[in-house]
Amino acid sequence: MSEVIEKKKTEQKSEKEKFFENLEIMLDVSNIEVVYNEVILVLKGLSLQVPKGKIIALLGSNGAGKSTTLKAISGLLISEDGEVTDGKITFEGEVINNSYAEDIVQKGIFQVMEGRRIFKELTVDENLVAGSYIRKDKENLKSDKEHIYELFPALKRRMNMRAGYLSGGEQQMLAIGRALMARPKLLLLDEPSLGLSPLLVKEIFETIQQINKEGTTILLVEQNANMALKISDYGYIMENGKVVLDGPADVLRNNDDVKEFYLGLSEVGSKKSYKDVKHYRRRKRWLS
Repeated sequence: MSEVIEKKKTEQKSEKEKFFENLEIMLDVSNIEVVYNEVILVLKGLSLQVPKGKIIALLGSNGAGKSTTLKAISGLLISEDGEVTDGKITFEGEVINNSYAEDIVQKGIFQVMEGRRIFKELTVDENLVAGSYIRKDKENLKSDKEHIYELFPALKRRMNMRAGYLSGGEQQMLAIGRALMARPKLLLLDEPSLGLSPLLVKEIFETIQQINKEGTTILLVEQNANMALKISDYGYIMENGKVVLDGPADVLRNNDDVKEFYLGLSEVGSKKSYKDVKHYRRRKRWLS
């Protein structure tokens, strides 16, 4: 009888419970609110979890609060007069609410910001060295740098070139490579595909998968929902400062609402413009 009961309990578990069962949670964002300039409420009770060793996608339209979420985690809110006013952010069991960015980097979290933000006057090689400034194990820097060049061969060919002369795709590779030189436990990627050609997007996402396979946990913010869900293990969809839908990546990719509003496919498989969709209709569907 007990075996039957346990079987029924297992069958009744949600997709979320099944996914997170027996996983070690590296990052836990619990019901946080974020306010800018003591007035503007941007995040409104947002919660998400990032298990160790996984790729987690955070999706949503412009203004949904995705980048603010990453900055709340990485400590960059402080420089923009932002503050986590409620809830808590826990990394490896330690609460890191409103910690300074330099302290959070030391704990093993590194954010690659939207727009690359490389040091344009420095060479490619110098940019990579700059990424390792927090490290104490200097004897491994050379081998780590060589590994970055293996991941991104285009960078090796331009290692002595000033970074400002690189193409957009190469600058994105450099931004990710510089982050990896810090040996992060958790890598936060903010719109890595922004402004890149489809071929380069494919290359960048394949490399993100490789980085994850080598042991780095990744929280990926993206508007390219299709590519993000292809490489992710689990996804969260944001609207207006809160999570409105989440689930295993393969489940989200097959969700009719996600297909329509984020993958650009209607029920019959034809593409549909976001402009044709009323925002209130989407909200009604998420919350129903």
